[in-house]
Amino acid sequence: MKKVVIFLFSAVLMITGGKVLSAQGKYGADSAECIKYLSYYQEYFKQKNYDEAIPHWRKAFALCPPTANQTMLVNGAVMYRNLIKENSKNAVYREALVDSLLMIDEVRAQNYPRYATTAYNNLGLDMINYVKNDNMRLYEGLSNIIEINKDKTMANIFLFQFNAAIDLYEAGQLGTEDILNVYDQSMGYLEKLQAANPSNATTEKISSAIEDLFITSNVAGCEDLVALFTPRLAAAPDDLALASNIVRMLSTAEDCTDNDLFVQAATTMHRLDPSHNSAYFLYRVYSLRGDVENAEKMMQEAIDSEDSDAEQDAEYYFELATFCYKNNRSADSYKYVLKCMDLDADGNLKAKSYLLAGTIWGSTVCKGNEIEVRAPYWVAVDYMNKAKAADPSLADECNNYISQYRTYYPTTGDAFMYDLTDGQSYTVSCNGMSATTTVRTQQ
Repeated sequence: MKKVVIFLFSAVLMITGGKVLSAQGKYGADSAECIKYLSYYQEYFKQKNYDEAIPHWRKAFALCPPTANQTMLVNGAVMYRNLIKENSKNAVYREALVDSLLMIDEVRAQNYPRYATTAYNNLGLDMINYVKNDNMRLYEGLSNIIEINKDKTMANIFLFQFNAAIDLYEAGQLGTEDILNVYDQSMGYLEKLQAANPSNATTEKISSAIEDLFITSNVAGCEDLVALFTPRLAAAPDDLALASNIVRMLSTAEDCTDNDLFVQAATTMHRLDPSHNSAYFLYRVYSLRGDVENAEKMMQEAIDSEDSDAEQDAEYYFELATFCYKNNRSADSYKYVLKCMDLDADGNLKAKSYLLAGTIWGSTVCKGNEIEVRAPYWVAVDYMNKAKAADPSLADECNNYISQYRTYYPTTGDAFMYDLTDGQSYTVSCNGMSATTTVRTQQ
């Protein structure tokens, strides 16, 4: 074991004296010997005869500056991975081989800036594959790679870093804030990776895996998250990535969306990157909080958004109409359900819209004379008839409503007092709503 480690450390000492070697040429002070051993190991390497290649490679690594030949480092890593596999049962020797492999990756990254990102990602993969039973070493090593590569880091490195962090948290070696910081950073970089390559399903799966791990770990409760991120958002109110992560994290915590931080973060997302989806998301936030005015405002923004089509707008109008009705805003509810009917070209919402409109009119209390008070029930029955015609499965429900509403029709005598007869056209105006219907009396 000691021979391998000592040999490679002596090579590292030569690397640190790179200025001297570079002054002596690409292949170092003893260029002939460097080139000779490069040639020797390469012949065996091409044949995949790694047992014969490795002694010559070690000589080349000791004699040649690391900048002499990048392939030397790439091939060396291949052979050391093979050696690790062959010596998997020899724990001490295996550990020395792993140390050497990681050092080769590091040397390549430091001496070939153009390929540094790839080299550091390879270092991360080698740590994931070969560093066992040492979560702190794995966590610190992967964290360093992420700090260097940032959003160029391979996606699965984030997953293994976070998994190591959770293990360290459970062992009492990391705190809650450490985990939150790792999660926040990881999701931010993964979001950039996904945006750069939307078709990469792997990145999305890894993001979901980290979210699932965060949720199941129960690292932080709602109060912890709010306390940590409230000052961060206040300090960076225009940070879209931060706002997105806050929304995502609070959404995963139990009962953590009904707070000012969540609303502020969601509002920031919509302000910086507006879309019908972000506006609709805010509608949901406000509707759950019972803030009718802002909920209605955000849903209208979603509808008015250029990236929302007529079919989507029809669904939005129907949902908004239902929301307004439940919050005792019948006039608004009726206005929105009529707009839904206008946009619902394929008729998917027709029956439900008629049913809602009938319910609105049937629950409306109008002031006035005997006819004006009872006329809304004519409109309600009109819509119930349309609803069951559009969807026969609603017939029983609609017929129940119709039976109730008919009991409120005016008598023939009452209608006569106002010069009205059955079948006559009549316009109802009440509480900001208007509809034309037909006079009907109790039979």
